[in-house]
Amino acid sequence: MFVKAVILAGGLGTRLRPLTNSKPKPMLPVGEKPILEHLIEWTKKGGVKSVVICVSYLRKSIEDYFEDGSKFGVKIEYAISNKPLATAGQLKTAEEFIDDDFVCMYGDSIFNFSLKNMIKQHVTKKSFVTMSLNEFKTNLPYGVIETSKNGKVVSWNEKPEIKANVNMGCYVMNPNIFDLIPKNKAYGMDDVIKKAMKNKQAVNSFITKKGFTDIGNKESYKQACDEYERKQEKLK
Repeated sequence: MFVKAVILAGGLGTRLRPLTNSKPKPMLPVGEKPILEHLIEWTKKGGVKSVVICVSYLRKSIEDYFEDGSKFGVKIEYAISNKPLATAGQLKTAEEFIDDDFVCMYGDSIFNFSLKNMIKQHVTKKSFVTMSLNEFKTNLPYGVIETSKNGKVVSWNEKPEIKANVNMGCYVMNPNIFDLIPKNKAYGMDDVIKKAMKNKQAVNSFITKKGFTDIGNKESYKQACDEYERKQEKLK
């Protein structure tokens, strides 16, 4: 069980242009390694050594760099699409490679939690899908005013802290998830998860305070690079 991970690496990376004009977003370097290599190392550390990479945009740069994965201590296969398919649509292209429960993750994040523990929980709870969630906290930059129904001010909370569990983009899934995804069509992961919930499937969460770095735009990419450099300095 859990012999494979699927990494979704076929997006266009439009918010990171011009950096992604010549290479796909998962191949942008963080330190001396591309994002995708960090992900593969983390996956291997979690005990999963067979990886399917879903590729599309500028896919040759990924295939030429990683080849069959032997240089990285894993087995790598490629699921190919000739057009953007969104997250779940990309995942659908990997169906032929999957015959048991598997890990699925977005190819533009770097994770910092125990994949082994997430897999263990998935098995224990006999989940259909396990979602990784981060305990996110932030402070609103405004004073929050509560009012009664007739408009009377009842409280003033200045720049309050708000908390929420946010999706990190890493899942453990039952292979029957593919039955919920249309073929060769752009389809979001949120639509698939909502469909599973509507079907009364067991969708559970793995909540962690250890976070992740989501590299979605130029600002978050710079933050990821700066954070990586700070960690490397501490190791010296």
